[in-house]
Amino acid sequence: MVRHGLAILALAAIAAPVAAQMTHPTSGLPQATDDAEALFDASGYRMSRYRGPVDRAPAPALRIALADALKLRAGQDALFIDVLPTEGGRRDPLSGVWTLAQAHETIPGAVWHPETGRASPDVALWHGLHDAVALAREKAPGLPVVVFCRTDCWMGWNAARRLARDGFGNVYWLAEGIEGWHDSGQELAPASPVVIAR
Repeated sequence: MVRHGLAILALAAIAAPVAAQMTHPTSGLPQATDDAEALFDASGYRMSRYRGPVDRAPAPALRIALADALKLRAGQDALFIDVLPTEGGRRDPLSGVWTLAQAHETIPGAVWHPETGRASPDVALWHGLHDAVALAREKAPGLPVVVFCRTDCWMGWNAARRLARDGFGNVYWLAEGIEGWHDSGQELAPASPVVIAR
């Protein structure tokens, strides 16, 4: 009976942190609830529980400190890329036009490439993001690229890592994301998703 009681206490101690993780606010991002599910794919990209503490750098991309990012002017000194997915939105596969369920605000001057931070992004969307970076680099070689999503969001991490692994240098990940930018006293601006037709 004592052993049985100890076993129940041990299970309760294990279940409590799991329950806490499952109730973490997702802000519209998919979040798995099965702890046994793999978090990363074979290439090292986060593929589930996109909202959660990020405990590593997106090598070969680098993390940029918020203070350093604040010194850059988006669209001038650096290309800022928001990869936050559309919450309840959908994209017409032929025209590439997005229909949004709600408005989105981001870092002023940033370009919004939704859904490109997934472990396996839509091919057309990823090519659109890749081409946008390549075009910006043609005009300004070495232009820093700052990728972000939300605070505690692996999508920005995934996209920064993928760009760097695609051969782009000077790629940075802003871990604090949109909330960190705004919490530092900076304004946000309305954003529309980049239209990428097939």
